[in-house]
Amino acid sequence: MFATLSDRLADTFKNLRGKGRLSEADIDATAREIRIALLEADVALPVVKEFVAAVKERARGEEVSGALNPAQQIIKIVHEELVTILGGETRRLRYAKSGPTVIMLAGLQGAGKTTLAAKLALWLKDQDKTPMLVAADLQRPNAVQQLQVNGERVNVPVFAPEPGNAQGIEHGGNPVDVARASIEEAKRKLHDVVIIDTAGRLGVDETLMQQAKDIRDAVQPDEVLFVVDAMIGQDAVTTAQAFLDGVGYDGVVLTKLDGDARGGAALSIRSITGKPVMFASSGEKMTDFDLFHPDRMASRILDMGDMLTLIEQAEKAFDSEQAMKAAEKLGTKGGFTLEDFLQQMMQIRKLGSMTKIMGMLPGMGQFRDQLENFDEREIDRIQAIIQSMTPAERDNPKIIDGSRRARIAKGSGRQVSDVNQLVDRFFEARKMMEQMARGGGMPGMPGLPGAGGKRSGARQQPQNKGKKGKKRVSGNPAKAAQQKADQKAAASEKASNPFGNPDGADIDYEKAAEQLNLPKDFSQFLK
Repeated sequence: MFATLSDRLADTFKNLRGKGRLSEADIDATAREIRIALLEADVALPVVKEFVAAVKERARGEEVSGALNPAQQIIKIVHEELVTILGGETRRLRYAKSGPTVIMLAGLQGAGKTTLAAKLALWLKDQDKTPMLVAADLQRPNAVQQLQVNGERVNVPVFAPEPGNAQGIEHGGNPVDVARASIEEAKRKLHDVVIIDTAGRLGVDETLMQQAKDIRDAVQPDEVLFVVDAMIGQDAVTTAQAFLDGVGYDGVVLTKLDGDARGGAALSIRSITGKPVMFASSGEKMTDFDLFHPDRMASRILDMGDMLTLIEQAEKAFDSEQAMKAAEKLGTKGGFTLEDFLQQMMQIRKLGSMTKIMGMLPGMGQFRDQLENFDEREIDRIQAIIQSMTPAERDNPKIIDGSRRARIAKGSGRQVSDVNQLVDRFFEARKMMEQMARGGGMPGMPGLPGAGGKRSGARQQPQNKGKKGKKRVSGNPAKAAQQKADQKAAASEKASNPFGNPDGADIDYEKAAEQLNLPKDFSQFLK
C-alpha cells in the first residue's frame, strides 16, 4: 500500500548520502520532497504541514548539525515523526472487570465489518478468550448469513435470533433488541467477549447514526471500533470525523491494507481524530489481522522491514521441534533430505505469500518489481515434484537417475528439465546450508564473517618449471625473481577472490549471484 510513498522517500534520502554537512538549502529541498511524497500518498494537508514543520525544525537543530552522518540522522527524525503521527504507542483492547467485554463495530457499508468481526473473534481466541459474534445488521441483504458462515470458518458461535433482510425487503427485526439480548446470552453461555456487527450505509446519514447511538446506549460497550476501508483515501478521514461527532468511538480498525491505494488514511486518521488505529486487516484470510504497531508501520514505510512481526508470525506457524530436528540434520553431511526440505517449505507457506514475507525484510523495496511478479504457484510445482518421488528418492536424491527423473516429471506434470533444476539446486542449497550450520560461512564466498579453515575455492597453483605449455622463466635473475613474485600474487588473488574481480578488494556480486543460482537482479541484494 505504501509503495509510492516508500519510493519517493527513498529517492529523497538518496540525495543526502555522502554529505558531511547539510546546508539550509539541503534541508529545504528535503522538506519539499517529503511534502510532495506525503501529498501524493493522499495524506491530509493539515497532517502534511504539521509533519514537515516538525522535521524541518529538528533538522535545523543540533541533533543533525552535530551528527557524524547527517543523512542517517534525517532518516531517524522522519521515522520518529512517522511513529508519532501514526499514534506513538500500540493501543490494546480494554477488557471489562466483570461480565463479558462488549465490542461494538461501526462504519460504512462495504468497509468489511462483517468479515472483520470474524477475524477479530479468531484473534481473541488466540488470546485465550471465548468470543461470541452478534448479528445486529438486519438491513443489508444476507448480512446475517454472511456472519454465520464466517463464524463457522473460525469456529466461533453466532447469536442471530433474527434472520435479517435476506430477500432485499425491509424486515421487522430490531437490531437494538438483538444487541441487548446478546449480553444475556453471553452471560448464560459463559462467553467473555461479545462482538456486535452493526449495519452500515453507503454514506453517512441520520438514520445510520441514530441506530448506532441506540445500540451503543443499550449495551454500553467497553470498546467502540470504527472500521474504515484504507483504500478510500481522503474520504476516510471525513467519514471518521463524522462518526466521531455523531456516535463516538475509542479506536480505528483499518481494512484492506494489502490494496494498491496510497495509504494516506492510515497516516491521517490518528492526527485528525485523535483516536488511535488499534487493528489492521491486510488480506482475505481470517488470519490476516493483527494489532497495529505504529513503530513497525513506520519502519515498513521507510523500507527498514518489519522483522518483529515476521518473527512473531514464524513463532506461531513453525513447529519448534521439527525445526530443531532439521537444524540437527544440517549439522551432518547429507543428513538434510528432500523430505525435510518439503516440510520446511510447508511451514513457511503458513506465514502467507512469499511476496508478503520478503516484503518484511529490510531493503527489499528495491526489489519490489521482482517480488510483485513472483509466481506463488512455483511452490506448488516444487511440492508436486517432490511428492512424485518415492520415500527412498527423497531420502537419497543421489539415486535419482535419468529414468527416475522421467517418471517423476510425468507423475508431477512437469518437464524433466524442471526435475533436473530442482535436484541440482537442492544439492547446492544443502551444501551452502550445511557449511553455514557448521560455521564455515557461505560456500564459494571466502572472507565473510564466520568463515574458518582453508578458504573455499582456493586452489594450489602449479609451480612454473619451464615445461612445455608453461610460461618460460627469464634467464635474467632480476626478471625471473619479478616473474615469480607476480605469479605468487596472482595465485593468492585467485584463491581469495574466486569470483574474478580484477580489483581483488571486493567480490564480483554478479558472478556470485550466477554461481548461487540467483537472478542477476539479486546481485545488489548480496551487497
